Parts: sequence; C-alpha cells; structure tokens
Amino acid sequence: MSTYERLAELRVEIESYSLEGLEQQYTPEFSRLTTVIHLAGGGEEGLGEDVVYEGLDHVSLQAAGPVLDLTGSHTMGSLGERLDGLDLFPDPPVREVSRLYRRWAFESAALDLALRQAGRSLGDVLGRPPRPLTYVVSMRLGGSGDEGPESADKVTRLLERYPGTRFKLDPTNTWSDELMAELAATGAVDSLDLKGHYRGTPVDVETDPELYRKVAETFPEAWIEDPDLSHPEAAAVLEPHRHRITWDAPIHSIADIEALPFQPRMVNIKPSRLGPLAELCSAYDFCEQEGIGAYGGGQSELSVGRDHIQYLAAVFHPETPNDTAPKEFNLPEPPDGLPQSPIDLPIAPTGFRFD
Repeated sequence: MSTYERLAELRVEIESYSLEGLEQQYTPEFSRLTTVIHLAGGGEEGLGEDVVYEGLDHVSLQAAGPVLDLTGSHTMGSLGERLDGLDLFPDPPVREVSRLYRRWAFESAALDLALRQAGRSLGDVLGRPPRPLTYVVSMRLGGSGDEGPESADKVTRLLERYPGTRFKLDPTNTWSDELMAELAATGAVDSLDLKGHYRGTPVDVETDPELYRKVAETFPEAWIEDPDLSHPEAAAVLEPHRHRITWDAPIHSIADIEALPFQPRMVNIKPSRLGPLAELCSAYDFCEQEGIGAYGGGQSELSVGRDHIQYLAAVFHPETPNDTAPKEFNLPEPPDGLPQSPIDLPIAPTGFRFD
C-alpha cells in the first residue's frame, strides 16, 4: 500500500470547527501571525496550523470565522475531495501559493482528529515508528533589515549554550571572507540556503557567482540549497558541487522534483508547500522509490504546526539535517533548557500530536 492509501480510509467525524489566532513579535519590524484550526467531533479535537506568511490573510480568515461546510462523516480521502471544491480563503490570498499552506492546515487538523477518533497514532497506522529527530537551527545572521551588522555572534553564542548544535545559514550578498572563515571554523554548518528562487520578498539574495564560489569552497561538506542555476556563470561555478545541491522553494509537487535541472540527492519536503495530504504522501513515496533523500523544513510555526513537521521528519527522515528545531530557537534570545539534537519526541499514543 502507498503511504496515502494507509491514511485515506481513516474515518473522521466533523461536528464543528473554530479558529485561534496567534502572534509572535520577532523583531520591531516583523510580527508573525498564524491561525490554529480546531476541528471537533466525537468528543475529540484535531489541530492544524495555518502558516500563511501574510498577516492580512490571517486577519481575513479569523474575521470571517468558521464559514466552511465541513460537517459530516468522511474518510480522509473523501474529505480531501470535499476540500478540493472549497475556497478556503474568504478573500483572495496575497500570494497564490498560500492556498497550499492553508490546505495543509485543514488536512493536518483532520488527520489528527481522525487518528484520535480511531485511537491510533500516525506511526502506528503507517507502520513506521518515529525515531529520534536530528535537527539544525536555521537563521540569518543580521543585516538586511535585522538589527546589527552581520556577524558570527549569533552562532557562537548559541554554541556556547548548546554545544553540538548544527546550523542552516542564509548567506547574503554582504557576507565577507572573514565572516565565512569564522563560520567555517566552527565546524557546525550543515547547509547554506542561497535563496535563489525568492523574488520580491524581504529575504531575496541577488544571484552572485562569486558568492556561490566562496560558499561552495569555504564550506566543502555543506549542502547548498536553492541556487539560481538559470544564471549561466552561477551554474558553471557550482557544476563541480552539484552532488551537494538541494532544493526547497521550488518544491510543491512531484512534478517540481522531476523538473529540476538534474535529479538531486536530497530535497526539502515542507508539508505546507505540498498542501493536500495526498500530494505530501506521494512525494515521500516518490523520493523513497527514486533514492532521493529528504529533510524537513519549517515556516516559523508558532504552535502545533512545528510539532507536525517534527513528527513527520521523525517518521520519514529522522537522520537528515531537518530544519525543524524547537520553535523557541526562532526567538531573538532562545531560552535555556531546550532539547538538543537528536530529540526523542514525546509522541502521543493517539493522534498526530505530542503528549
């Protein structure tokens, strides 16, 4: 049976749902909004988190309230078909890709509810017990709108408090040779996200073949994520390093993986980027069949959404450089006492959740 076939026949009874708005101020300029979906039925509750980036889309959703007709007796498969015919946005989204993010929020909540009602856990139904989760801490080092100039201070301070931590870093066009050397000397950098497929966002990085060359040479063992290979010179610089190139932002379907310039050794599978549960499960199966490694990625989740991506990573790819660190690492100053990698996740006996 395929992964989705194992889940599609799960029954789920939905009686009502409600919306819970969350907000976290990360910097004076940036406040993250998300919405938790609460699905209720049969004396149980299922939770999912909408991680759409644009705050206006959350304001619109929460103001409209629970207006979708989701009530009734479904299977996960038939509920997916019902969602295919519904517009989950009371107003058109700021970005069209946000439709996938919201779809995942509702389907992950439904999966949690279905498993709770069945008295089973996700790992049990899939026949894949979760294993200890390896994670990396993802960060940008400053500058480009952040407070203070770019430096290695954030990395070195965190290593002092949490020795052994591994990192996924976002090089920018202003990284100096000295900064790269200092970061490389830590031996703690597992991957570098070149942001080569972002356009019109606060995290855009201009395609610079010289930056690409320095990153590849200074960090010879690190994964190189999302380079812009449409630039001939940049593609030529990275040709000797293509075995280390991995992809994130372009991946919304199996077709996107097949359309890459070459078959990668590794891709970032973000559940919210895939959207429907059927698409996510098919992507996991495809990568396994094709011998493509996978790692998970986060989207600044504030609540149960982070639990979900950790759970999935622990089931499908626990030992890769998963960008699924505890969400508190996203805070300007992470607290003490966070679980260090690898984590034995507190998997609940039923549902798609932690105890």
